[in-house]
Amino acid sequence: MDRLTSMEVFVRVVEKGSFAAAAEASGLSTTMVANHVRALEQQLGAQLLERTTRRHHITEIGVAYLERCRDVLNSVQAADRVAEALRAEPQGTLRVTAPVTWGAHRLMPVVGAYMAKYPSVQVELSLNDRVVDLHEEGFDVAFRSGPLLDDALVARPLAPAHMFVVASPAYLQAHGVPEEPDDLAGHACLGFMAWGRHHHWRFTKGERRVEIPVQGPLVCNNGQALLSAALCGVGVVAQADVLLSPSIEAGLLVRLLPDWELPARHVHVVRRRETRPTAKLRTFVDFALQRLG
Repeated sequence: MDRLTSMEVFVRVVEKGSFAAAAEASGLSTTMVANHVRALEQQLGAQLLERTTRRHHITEIGVAYLERCRDVLNSVQAADRVAEALRAEPQGTLRVTAPVTWGAHRLMPVVGAYMAKYPSVQVELSLNDRVVDLHEEGFDVAFRSGPLLDDALVARPLAPAHMFVVASPAYLQAHGVPEEPDDLAGHACLGFMAWGRHHHWRFTKGERRVEIPVQGPLVCNNGQALLSAALCGVGVVAQADVLLSPSIEAGLLVRLLPDWELPARHVHVVRRRETRPTAKLRTFVDFALQRLG
């Protein structure tokens, strides 16, 4: 029998004064109430109640055990209240992971607005372009760019990240402006490690499809560093609009082949499967969907 249930039944027998009254209060039969008390006595190797045909008396050991049972049951109830409060009111630490560039430029303002709305939640934001294992590394929620590979996660789609190809005015003055995707074959196209060392840029324009191998003097694992390389005139870069748009608008970079499109990067917010997610997790996912969906 469940030890906590037996403790609860024992306390109720003492408080109600009889097995029959305890049975009625517990929704159990009198026989089941007696079985719970007997199970405790067998586990303890001591008698808790002295029984007669008409009534029972609590023993000295029973008196001491009764107080400990009440302490244990009160502690369990307090733990339940804490857990329920955590589910009802967003609070505590929320561990979040996201790709570096997207996280720094698009997610960070959302995190700031969320913390302003829910000041009892502290966010630990880890920016990393590798695929983080939520279970192994203890993250509550992740933002993923690209295809989803883990069916064990709950995923919600966000607005896709549109990709631009850019270069600096100085680079274009020295090497010429590509008019068609094929023209990039003669340019220093800088690679992004997260997409693989033998990545291709896949351009579309209506029904036309063109794939250009990324061949250049630099491969990097950080989008911000690739932006800096483009600004310095090192070569041609393909990155997300959220990273490149400010430099394009300032005239520091030129968007190339604007009539051609690169595949948008699909972005999802994912979490582990839980029967009842905590309030902090539930509200954060909902908040992200409202701001980024």
